[in-house]
Formats: sequence, structure tokens, C-alpha cells
Amino acid sequence: MGFYIGMDIGGTKCSVTLAEGENASIIGKTAFATLPERGHEAIISQLVSSAQNLIEQNGIDKSSLISCGVSCGGPLDPVKGVILGPPNLPGWSCVPLADILSEKLGIPCLVRNDADACALAEWKFGAGKGCENMIFLTFGTGMGAGLILGGRLYSGSSGTAGEVGHVRLEGNGPVGYGKAGSFEGFCSGGGIEKLAEMMLSEYEGETALKSSALTAKDVAEAARKGDALALRIYRVCGDRLGKGLAVLIDILNPEKIIIGSVYARACDLLCESMRASLEREALGINLSACEILPAGLGESIGDYAALGVAALFERKES
Repeated sequence: MGFYIGMDIGGTKCSVTLAEGENASIIGKTAFATLPERGHEAIISQLVSSAQNLIEQNGIDKSSLISCGVSCGGPLDPVKGVILGPPNLPGWSCVPLADILSEKLGIPCLVRNDADACALAEWKFGAGKGCENMIFLTFGTGMGAGLILGGRLYSGSSGTAGEVGHVRLEGNGPVGYGKAGSFEGFCSGGGIEKLAEMMLSEYEGETALKSSALTAKDVAEAARKGDALALRIYRVCGDRLGKGLAVLIDILNPEKIIIGSVYARACDLLCESMRASLEREALGINLSACEILPAGLGESIGDYAALGVAALFERKES
């Protein structure tokens, strides 16, 4: 059946996963702190040694390894497999990661940004399995999309399709992706924090929310305890989420939109206002054809994201 290696590279943590077969049955995993100040050469060396250790520990014949997939924050060039200086990985400027890993591991290596990688994971192993047209939204620290269109990952002409967080939903609002009132400004962990600060500064009622070090999790916890302002913040976020989803639904007409991170954890606080906004904004025929779901892989999506990229090699070659 063959084995895949997945590498998830983040600014805080890196993980390496070894999996068997087309269903990516995980048989081994290791993780370590990224410590970006070490530089890319030290981190890549540790990724390679971690993969080699997993191979040896599990008695895998290297001839049965199929490919290595990497999930990493952008910007990057998915065609050449080059990392182009992600903000959370200082010093990773024009690093030919795919070539380096292929040479050291002796197998093909594919690299995709984290939104595309998560879309592949949900499509191959999660809530989007069997879809021809699917959108995955990160809804984490930021807002990005991975697009599966016509049964294939769609990356666009420059490899940067899916930057939906940059779309402006309102003339004013919290800043996300360098733009006030953007989709990311309203619908991301950082966006909810900024939205909460804005709404708190104008609120005159009683609230448990405090302006210092306010997080999306803090707001969600207060909302579940009945805090009126916290509930209102999530209603506003849900309303703008519905507005952004309506644009995607009317343009791309997907079967499913799968949303990770904050949405998966706070669906109960977002769904009512999101659905009301969708009913106002989207074409009925398109909305009725689309199911909106939290990520099926839950907190394991990072492990499967890189494996989804690795499995893309066979799809690409077939």
C-alpha cells in the first residue's frame, strides 16, 4: 500500500507524521518546538531526522515510501515548492524546501499553504470526502480558504487563490489582512478580539469582558454564561460570516463549506446569525445546494493536512 510522510511547519511547533495507505492510517508522529530564531537549516535538519527516526522505529523499507507532503503558512510557491518568507518564519526567504527534502529523503515532496493543505485533508479524510466542489475556511488566527473545484485542488494562476480574508465586507470595522472591515477582520480569532475591543469601548451596560488581553475564547466563555455584550459580539461575527459565505456560495456554488478552528469550537454562538445573513444574501438555489459544516477532523486536522498534500502526489501523477 505504501507510506506517506507529512510535515506540518508552524511558527510555534512542527510535527512529522508517518501514515500508511490511501486512508492515511497514522502509525507514528513526533513534534518539536520550531524556535524560528535557529534558522531554516536547523529546523529542516530536525524535520528530516524526525522523519528518518519514524521510518526506522516502525521498520519501514524506504522503497515503500511514496511521498512527503508539507503544510506551511504562506506565502510560498506550490509549483516550485519554495517558501517565500512567511511572517511566522523569519529568515525563510526563497527556501527551496521541496528540493531539499526530496534530496535528503529520496522521495518526491510537495508543499502547500496551510489552507490548501487543510482543504485536502477534509476532502480526502474528513467532512468533505466524496465532494466534487468544496471550500475549506481556516477561521483561525486569520481567514483563508482552500478550494476543491471539479474534484481538484484549485490554486489559481499564481498559486495564491483562496485569499478570502482580504475581501472587504464593510466600509469600516476591525482590521484584518491590512484592511478595515475585511472578512478576516470580522471572522478570525484576531478579528473577534478587535471586534470585541471596538464594541466594548462603545458599550454602556454591564459586562464581564475586560479590555486587557481579551481573546476570542474569553468572549465565547462569557457568551455561554449569558453575557449580553459577548453574545452580541458573536452575533455580529456570525452575521458577517454569513455575508462572506454568501459571496462564495453564489460565485462557486459548492456542495459543502467546511470551517475550522473558531467556528468548529463556537458553532453554537455563530450559527443563528450566520444562517439569517445567508438567507438574506445568497441565492436560494445555491444556498439550498450547499451544506455548511465544522471541520470533521477537529483538532487532528493539522496532522492530516500534510498527509493530504503527500497523497496529492499520486493524484497528480495518475
